[in-house]
Amino acid sequence: MSNTQTPDLQYNDGTVSKAITSFSVKALLCDKSRYLVPMYQRNYAWGEGEINQLIQDVLDYQQNKPNQTYYIGTLVVFERDDGYFEVIDGQQRFTTLTLLAFALKRLSSANKSTVDMGWYNAPNLNFESRQKSSVTFDRLFHRDSIKYLITDEYNQDLINGYTLLEKGLLALGDKLEVFCKYLFKNVEIARVSVPKDTDLNHYFEVMNNRGEQLEKHEVVKARLMSVLNEINDSDEREQSIQLLGKVWNAAANMERYVQYGFSPEERHIIFGKEDWGQFTPTCYADLAASIGDATTQISEHTQTISLTLNEILAKPPQSSSSADITLTPERFNSVINFSNFLLHVLSILNKGVLTNKIIALDDKRLLEQFDAYLKDNSNDKVNAVKEFVFALLKCKYLFDQYILKREFSDGKDKWSLKRLHFYNRDSQSYINTFYDNNELESEDGFEGNNRQILMLLSALHVSTPTLVYKHWLNGALFHLFNMDEITPRLYLQKLEHLARQFVYGRFLSESPSDYYQMIYKNESYSAFDLSNQQAMGRLHYGVIENNLVFNYLDYLLWCDGLQKKKDDVITQFEFTFRSSVEHFYPQHPLDGHRMLADADLHLFGNLCLISHSKNSKLSNLQPTAKRDHFKAAIADKSIDTLKLYEMIKLMNTASEWTEAQIAEHEQSMLTVFVNDSKRN
Repeated sequence: MSNTQTPDLQYNDGTVSKAITSFSVKALLCDKSRYLVPMYQRNYAWGEGEINQLIQDVLDYQQNKPNQTYYIGTLVVFERDDGYFEVIDGQQRFTTLTLLAFALKRLSSANKSTVDMGWYNAPNLNFESRQKSSVTFDRLFHRDSIKYLITDEYNQDLINGYTLLEKGLLALGDKLEVFCKYLFKNVEIARVSVPKDTDLNHYFEVMNNRGEQLEKHEVVKARLMSVLNEINDSDEREQSIQLLGKVWNAAANMERYVQYGFSPEERHIIFGKEDWGQFTPTCYADLAASIGDATTQISEHTQTISLTLNEILAKPPQSSSSADITLTPERFNSVINFSNFLLHVLSILNKGVLTNKIIALDDKRLLEQFDAYLKDNSNDKVNAVKEFVFALLKCKYLFDQYILKREFSDGKDKWSLKRLHFYNRDSQSYINTFYDNNELESEDGFEGNNRQILMLLSALHVSTPTLVYKHWLNGALFHLFNMDEITPRLYLQKLEHLARQFVYGRFLSESPSDYYQMIYKNESYSAFDLSNQQAMGRLHYGVIENNLVFNYLDYLLWCDGLQKKKDDVITQFEFTFRSSVEHFYPQHPLDGHRMLADADLHLFGNLCLISHSKNSKLSNLQPTAKRDHFKAAIADKSIDTLKLYEMIKLMNTASEWTEAQIAEHEQSMLTVFVNDSKRN
């Protein structure tokens, strides 16, 4: 087991300590030292996004660099007088690794895994003055049945983390053993011990205020600028570097529409005169000329103004970065950060491949991917950088105008699909992207093209909440980037086709397609076949690869309900982050109620998505009690998922929920899939 130490450091009190120690994951979990999460640390908070990303990160390195060490981060500790190491930073990751070891122990004992965990005898991490968390750790380690832990006596955040880890590990299938071998041997974490005389309050202040390190995207920007710095012509060199900086700064704020990164004169030329909702340049040369034209207009306008000294003192001129550039309120939250967005742009520009390898949509590999881009274009790196600058601006414009955001306005938040619109010099605002003066297209309406596209985008997004590997976003931007004219009908067709590729070509296919083949090679999919047992098996509990299976079904149910216009619960439905797969008839019914056979219990007809908090509260209750819980929400025209709503309606009709209703509901939902999969 790896356990590498740096040279000794001497503290102010004369004692000697090993300041930095590099542990393999296995060595850390087996370390004889005792670690304690202090009271001042926040509770365990990792959810599906962070846990899935951790598993995916390790899997990526194991598959792409199997012989290299992957550094997972740092564990900052303070050695107390009682011999415990107080965890100052890194407790979320350390807790997750410990829960992962618990999950593997349980899977191994249940013969669901061949991974040898005989070396892991006891956790070396505990919680200070948090009895509930400590007891939960102990019960999980001793493999108590999860159904008995879904109570207020135990820390439900730890239970949820454990459950998500077990689900993620099982999803690896036959890759689990080699994944674990790499995880325990090649993945390392650096333990950093702070000196004993450290003022911890000051340490936290420094940690919270530090900002000296360059972000990876800033390193990429510097590398691209260094390429442009090689241009021989001084005027072209200066113009190119300035344009890269301008575009980069305009695009980097993912919460702000890209138009606000330019002066009003530039907006009229680049994004449409007295419109600001178009993208007029067709290539880098067009873009450079547009910026030049705007600069000329500003210069000519400036030359015609003559002010007296008193006028200048009374009204100082504004800086070149207009006030409306910097003071525009940020009312939108982006579904992705800038570093990962850069990789989407790079992927779209290169049709998914660099140096004969598929571009990884993971910002941990950002520098590596851009190095590959420059290597692939070593004969003309300057032109390659210019092409990327143009693609970056175009993609950011497309992202702002055609990809959903979370909007905060009037004290409320909601999904929105809006574009910036210029009315006059004193009035600019956001309107629905596909606004056509039709009353159905009202800003908060439940009908119309804009609403339908927004619903499908939100279904795709909530199914993949992580910042990395957002394949739906990559596919949507790729189609938008290559459309000659973007119309609501064509865009919706592309999005629905993309969703069908993912659902029928991957998640419900006996031979799952690769994302690259689906997005960049337009690989087709087969109609969903109820007689195909392998495909049907992918709908059972525990093996559903992605929640888009549930969310796309809800989208189809919403579309059907919208046409019928009979039920406000359906027409007013909205997608939110619901990640827990719930058995409507419980896996572990309370005493006195019968248990269903696994063959019926785990059928798709008995499954639905709900929020984690509701899953914890309702898990063991009977279907009638679950229905009663949702009565108030339904009366308020609201429901977690439309599939759940269909289950409740069927139970109301039958006055029970048994194997018969499970089979009937499943057949009804599968018919929706079959009919949809046959559409072009």
